[in-house]
Amino acid sequence: MSNELLRLDGVTKRYGPNTVLKDVSFTINKNEVVGLLGDNGAGKSTLVKIMSGVVPMTEGSYSWEGKAVPNVNRAETERLGVETIFQDSALVPQMSISRNIFMGREMTNALGFMKIKKMDDIASEILDTVVTIEGIKSSKQLVQSLSGGQAQAVAIARAVHFKRSLLILDEPTSALAVRATEALLDYLVQLKSEGVSSVLVTHNLHHAFQVCDRHIVMNHGKKILDVKREETTVEELTAAVVGGAEGLEKYRANKKK
Repeated sequence: MSNELLRLDGVTKRYGPNTVLKDVSFTINKNEVVGLLGDNGAGKSTLVKIMSGVVPMTEGSYSWEGKAVPNVNRAETERLGVETIFQDSALVPQMSISRNIFMGREMTNALGFMKIKKMDDIASEILDTVVTIEGIKSSKQLVQSLSGGQAQAVAIARAVHFKRSLLILDEPTSALAVRATEALLDYLVQLKSEGVSSVLVTHNLHHAFQVCDRHIVMNHGKKILDVKREETTVEELTAAVVGGAEGLEKYRANKKK
């Protein structure tokens, strides 16, 4: 029985004359945390949007648990169980934390009325146990009253609560304090033990190395490295991210000396 969850084959993305992704192939396995690494402009965010069904690929194929997905869009990836936290977290500032957490997935009674108290109670529990967020007094608090880090943490809490099969996090720790960052990284490991795979997009190679089972490094729209944690080092990942394919080759050549 295959352990494969998501497979991308030959993914290319063009915007007019510009090619932002070129022939990218990789798999995400079940019960795996994968680091998606690369400098600015490497193509990571475009790749995340394709995996999430937000933008279509120009060429390539998308398979889920060994079956081809011919029509990849957000509704389809959501049905499959892909949950994404984008850098610009899509929260509504004028709504409460609990309403944001359940946005689009509101709990209702038989008559269609929202179960506000039930959602508030669950949101409070999520905030207390899932992602530690300092300074939030109530799930009824408006998102516009939160700091950037607190809002990001609410987006993370929303995504992990509705966890299904694959959680994609695009630079989730960039606005988080040290304690909240550690809580999130620990949670990714916990999710793996519960059968949820994660893709962590980050500039922080030490964070990635701490929790990721495998690392994929992108450079100028191409995949230049796909390696298990035990077969690499932070130094090698740094050489690949900073120097691209040439930097990686140079690092490996120097190691052999």
